[in-house]
Amino acid sequence: MGDSCFREPPTMAIVLLVNFCSASNWSSLEKTSTRLVTGIMTREVRDLSKELVQTMSIVSLQACTLEPEWVSHAHDFHQLIFATSGQTELSIEGRGNRITDQTGCLIPCGYHHDYVGDGANNTLVIDLPTSELPLLTHSQDVERLFEKPTFYTVPSPLRTLGAALADQASREPGLHDEIALLILRAIYLGQYEHPLEPAPRRPRSMRHPGRLCAHSIDLINEHINQRMAEEIHVEDLARLCCLSPGYFYQAFRAYTGQTPMNYVMARRMARARNLLSHTDLSLCTIAGRVGFKDQGSFSRACRHHFGDTPSHLRR
Repeated sequence: MGDSCFREPPTMAIVLLVNFCSASNWSSLEKTSTRLVTGIMTREVRDLSKELVQTMSIVSLQACTLEPEWVSHAHDFHQLIFATSGQTELSIEGRGNRITDQTGCLIPCGYHHDYVGDGANNTLVIDLPTSELPLLTHSQDVERLFEKPTFYTVPSPLRTLGAALADQASREPGLHDEIALLILRAIYLGQYEHPLEPAPRRPRSMRHPGRLCAHSIDLINEHINQRMAEEIHVEDLARLCCLSPGYFYQAFRAYTGQTPMNYVMARRMARARNLLSHTDLSLCTIAGRVGFKDQGSFSRACRHHFGDTPSHLRR
């Protein structure tokens, strides 16, 4: 991206991005939303913008209309769906919701999802290759954002901001990277702006503060086994290890080579295979016991994990 993106008068989305990237609450978002309207630009903002642009070319943003045609697929990158008008029916592994200007969606890589638009929506779709996430300035925040599939509520300040950025995206394709990163940061603050609850006292056997050990994994495995049929959240696993969710994510991945939710899924599928091989329980019952809401999403997970359907695995 060349210097043409910083011509005078300066683009308002750049101003908003730089002022908001270090924001820590929604009052900051409201202030920067006002700056979007006024278009204030300083030399310091322009210089910082150029530095940010060098690290953001890996993010892909598309402003589009999702058509009234049913689409069913999965992909090897994270995806954020953010609508400024209209609606889209979307389901991730059997869990569905309606995407509107009040509800968006975070789809981690590898998760099967289905959707059909109304043909009249304005939707921003952001794609993030997982292999390139460490290059982002706020990579840890982005990784935390995509720990699990999420239908997020869009706060009213971001709804106002989103419409302005969507308009900017349609008129200035050269600013797509900046707009994408801004939206990601805004949604992260909306999800995690509240402080975490105090962590419980650390067991004596965990001798290395801030690290994981064999005892940590034992606690996690016990938690997963006891709640296999329920939703399991990264925040709960982090609390078991007396770590913040963001630090836990990095420590767990370094210790096991997997993300926390991939690890949980692997244990769900191992339990499922055991039940398929050693019981006569129905597929629907097994799906429920290992945490799937319906047999269809369970079957897709089996195909993704084992390369075969539950019925064939049972033979």
